[in-house]
Amino acid sequence: MAVPILLVTGFLGAGKTTVVNHLLAHAEGRRIAAVVNDFGAINIDAELIAGASDGVVSLANGCICCSLEGDLLRTLSTLLRRDPKPDCIVIETSGVADPADIVRNLMDPVILREAQLETVLCVLDAGTPLAALDEALQRSQLRVADIVALSKLDLVGAGAGAWMREAIRAQRVPAVVVDAHHGEIPPALLFPAGADRAPASREVGPKRPAEERFEALSWTSDKPVSLPRLQQAISRLAPKLARAKGLFETLEQPGRTMVFQFAAGRATLAPGDAPTPGAARTRIVFIAELGMLSKAELDEVMEACVAGG
Repeated sequence: MAVPILLVTGFLGAGKTTVVNHLLAHAEGRRIAAVVNDFGAINIDAELIAGASDGVVSLANGCICCSLEGDLLRTLSTLLRRDPKPDCIVIETSGVADPADIVRNLMDPVILREAQLETVLCVLDAGTPLAALDEALQRSQLRVADIVALSKLDLVGAGAGAWMREAIRAQRVPAVVVDAHHGEIPPALLFPAGADRAPASREVGPKRPAEERFEALSWTSDKPVSLPRLQQAISRLAPKLARAKGLFETLEQPGRTMVFQFAAGRATLAPGDAPTPGAARTRIVFIAELGMLSKAELDEVMEACVAGG
């Protein structure tokens, strides 16, 4: 499968680097490759550094960090030639960069074969003047996003987060909006669990605040799905979903795997690899806010998509 890319955008000083720092420090077994503009801003504990060469800092937890100098596509090609490949790539943009231009660059056919844009995250300072949201660059950063993370909530009044959410909705931004306390964002939103892996079981006990808002539900079937029925099912589920991702075969094109993604109200389909021997023919992970979607409702909607449903 292609390596997923997380694109982190946001205006100068919004807190993008804090988010990247948190991802590197809490990789949870993932080999993350971070591409950043300024090495000096990355807070890497000296005890984590395993070595540095060719502009790449290797960390003991399997992550690496490299500086974005010159051509982005050349940098990505270099990362994808590493052995082992990274499990995911995080690109932190400049605060004055229009992410729409970077998204277009990531559609390069050579890169698409090995790495695909998974999530666009816009980090937004909760103290940003509301009038600034009307500026062209800020609008572009928001409207391309799948996730908007409100940062620096501890520096503003109690109602600022709610006011900012209303302002974002007024911009007709379809993204999911989350609070990012100290750079922490629910990892399931940034890197949805692979369709081959069932979500981790929910442990009884206290959870970190950023984790307790969302849950992942999986649905599998040994039968192929009807594409028109699946489209109807996703339309029905969409108002309750934050993210979804999966692999499936269709009745219309048996023996061919399709990759499905849903984020920020947008659903996409792309050709996948050859079917995995022994794996279920349909494997989809759905992420929703707690209490929004029950397993019984999900099963009922999705069972209608398979042959004989």
